[in-house]
Parts: sequence; structure tokens; C-alpha cells
Amino acid sequence: MAGFILLARKRSDDKDPAQAMRVGFTCSKKLGNAVRRNRAKRRLREVARLVLPDHGRCGWDYVLIGKQDTTQSLPFDRMLEDLRVALERIHDRKG
Repeated sequence: MAGFILLARKRSDDKDPAQAMRVGFTCSKKLGNAVRRNRAKRRLREVARLVLPDHGRCGWDYVLIGKQDTTQSLPFDRMLEDLRVALERIHDRKG
């Protein structure tokens, strides 16, 4: 996706398959100083908060990785749609 990279993994070591999903966020120093990295992470957190409850799956781990220049400047609506599309692609592939 243009604004971020999404990594996803279905957990197989859990005893309870209905266990909640886990989410992580990361932005490297390539994005800029601490202010820019924090802004990018805030945007990723908000996108995940809005999209994952409806499109994520229990028992999965997700990591959103910020991308240089685009995570901070891409329109927010586009980031929301990109995460929806990315989740659909991942879940169609991995079931």
C-alpha cells in the first residue's frame, strides 16, 4: 500500500482460537525526527482503530510499518481504504 506496509500472521500457538487480535506499529528514523515519527504512528494507530474491528480477525497479529514521506502526507481516507484492501487481500490468501 502507498502509506504503509502491513504484515500479518495467523497465530497457531494459541489455545483459544477466539483470542483477540494483536496490533503493532513501527516507524524507523528514516521517516525523520521524533515529531514526524510520532505523527506517523498516531495516524497508523487511528487507521487501525477504525478499520481493524470490522475487517481484522481474531487470533491474528498485525504490524503496520510507516513509509518515508507517504505515511505522514497521504490523505487519511486513502489510508483507511488501503488498510481495508490490504486486509481483504491477506485474508483471501491465507484464509
